[in-house]
Amino acid sequence: AVPTSAPVIRISDGDEQLVQWRWEELFDAWWATTHAMQKLRDNPDCADSEHASARRFDAPGLQPLLTFDAAEDVAAPFIATGARPKVAILREQGVNSQVETAYAFDRAGFDAFDVHMSDLIAGRFDLADFHGLVACGGFSYGDVLGAGRGWATSILERAALRDMFAAYFARESTFALGICNGCQMLSQLRDIIPGSSYWPSFQRNASEQFEARLVALEVQSSSSIFLRGMEGARIPVASAHGEGRAVFDADADQAKVAVALRYVDGERIAQTGDYPANPNGSPEGIAGVCSRDGRTMVLMPHPERTLRSGNFSW
Repeated sequence: AVPTSAPVIRISDGDEQLVQWRWEELFDAWWATTHAMQKLRDNPDCADSEHASARRFDAPGLQPLLTFDAAEDVAAPFIATGARPKVAILREQGVNSQVETAYAFDRAGFDAFDVHMSDLIAGRFDLADFHGLVACGGFSYGDVLGAGRGWATSILERAALRDMFAAYFARESTFALGICNGCQMLSQLRDIIPGSSYWPSFQRNASEQFEARLVALEVQSSSSIFLRGMEGARIPVASAHGEGRAVFDADADQAKVAVALRYVDGERIAQTGDYPANPNGSPEGIAGVCSRDGRTMVLMPHPERTLRSGNFSW
């Protein structure tokens, strides 16, 4: 027996060919039950889209591309000065990505502090003492539907907390980042975040299911301070959420929002709406947006979970 590149499977007895199948035939037989169950359980359009995507045996898969030198330590000049700005790694009950997030900012030259919402409520921490704020990803409140809105409400309904956050966002020497559940939360604070009035809310995935996948993000040209010098890069990033679909109040808002990241597929089809390359059904593949001045950014995928190349199975 020798390997073959022919898209068929053959079973032979000596020189006699007993049976032959095309790859498509075997795939359809193998996937049929899964596809039927998925169409009943999930959004049937998403089930069909995933089936069609998986059946494309010539598809290139994820195609990472860096437009910057990953070995360059952009924090080195600042670390040499001894400066380690304080960043609040903010979490709520159930959030589970604070350790990876703190590690990422520590490696980047920041002094990371574990700040729970109860610390702010009790006055043990004050955002006036920080230059950075990261609302972490994970499953706040057990990831009940609308958990991000609940987290935001705990701020907006407490006058002291609302004033503290509003004053923080208004300071031009600060930055803020929201990831996954933190993205949902910060998007609900747009009334007190300068330059974020066109931001969407993040609602139930179009597939009607929780989606945990490795997605490809393309960095867009934007004002985001987090992505400066990375425009055009395509980076695989872990994604895990049930409510990540960007929903805008009006079409005009979508046209005006500052898009920082989009989901793409292996053929670099920007603004892809195809599932599962776009895991939640966000319009034009929107995966992250930023404020007008770029100091605040929210994104649904989890960059802190794929911080090092060693985090990837390949």
